[in-house]
Amino acid sequence: MPTALITGASAGLGAEFARQLAARQADLVLVARTADALESLAQRLRDEHGVHVEVITADLAVEAEVQRVADRLSDPAAPIDLLVNNAGFGLPLQFADNDIDDEVRHLRVHVEASMRLMHAALRSMRGRGGRIINVASVAGFISRSTYSACKSWLIGFSRWANAEYGREGVSVTALCPGFTHTSFHERMGLAPGQEGVPAVLWLDAARVVRVGLRDASLGRAVSVPSIRYMLIVALARVLPSGLTSGVARRGRV
Repeated sequence: MPTALITGASAGLGAEFARQLAARQADLVLVARTADALESLAQRLRDEHGVHVEVITADLAVEAEVQRVADRLSDPAAPIDLLVNNAGFGLPLQFADNDIDDEVRHLRVHVEASMRLMHAALRSMRGRGGRIINVASVAGFISRSTYSACKSWLIGFSRWANAEYGREGVSVTALCPGFTHTSFHERMGLAPGQEGVPAVLWLDAARVVRVGLRDASLGRAVSVPSIRYMLIVALARVLPSGLTSGVARRGRV
């Protein structure tokens, strides 16, 4: 059976990826910082779907712990067929007011850890085939502090890697949802409704994951799982950055 490794798997989109892939009878390697939540999800998936589930507790802001995950991706005796780089967290948008150590950790998780794990996965998948999904955001198409910058890097690098390594059987897809109902906002201390975002802009996590998996199977470099967000991305390309950054001060995507 195919095996998928998912980071940030204990909640949100990561847990939804785990549930949908287990339902498709994929074996799993789940990675997150929270051991109890990870073990609970793993056991539930084993019981419900009869799949093999490994658990790796790791903080992807710590280089040595990222290396442990990279080593698992590189293991020729138990190859990984799909990497989902999903781990991440948000910070307040006022960069100058944030603690710089928090910003550095943010950068390490979103960019450096994703790059290191992609590197390990590509070296293992080249020639035999595989897929990589990098969970980015529509924020990567607009001006929006360091979160936007991190996601923009992930989108750009995914586009290049998909073209470069597609010839060797590996697809790389940047999944770019908008506002999605997950625990992401709760972890920032925001209750439902506090984002100031119209209900029409919220997406369902299950649909986001289904579309992401479909687009990865089709070899698409970028997946925007909503027509309304496709329109927003198109507008962001032609509108002044000052205007889009002003609108983007609301909420998190």
